[in-house]
Amino acid sequence: MKTPWYKEPWAYLVFALPLSAVIAGITTLIIANTGADTVVVDDYYKKGKAINQDIRKIKLAEKLGIRFDIKITDQEVIFKPTGIEKSFPLLNVHFYHATLADRDFSLKLTPDGNGWMRQSINTNIDGKWRIVVEPFDDKWKMQTIVALPQANFREFELRY
Repeated sequence: MKTPWYKEPWAYLVFALPLSAVIAGITTLIIANTGADTVVVDDYYKKGKAINQDIRKIKLAEKLGIRFDIKITDQEVIFKPTGIEKSFPLLNVHFYHATLADRDFSLKLTPDGNGWMRQSINTNIDGKWRIVVEPFDDKWKMQTIVALPQANFREFELRY
């Protein structure tokens, strides 16, 4: 006597494999459409031109001989100009954390009586940071990557 197809266990295996592929496909489609791809830039040409402009600003800082010794602790940021040009009315210093964007912050440094740029901070600065320094007129730019905090002065190493 023959058993009906719905009582055979192999029939459900035949249906389960294609059904699982359909469910996986629908799940993949939902994941792909709900998460925004933040890596892709809308106007890549404009972004590329901006990168070239940034490199020109970095090369100008190098050409002008702008150098700093820096010391960054948990309480204070100190920039000591050591290059050819040693007086700046105002520096914009941006701190970008390597992995946590919500920890990014910016400072405006003005010189003290010695010409050193210093600012007190009360932020947790542990970790790897990209530091970008620009003058108030935005003509040149310097950037480096450092592990903070640090106890001694060290030369600002220019990175592209």
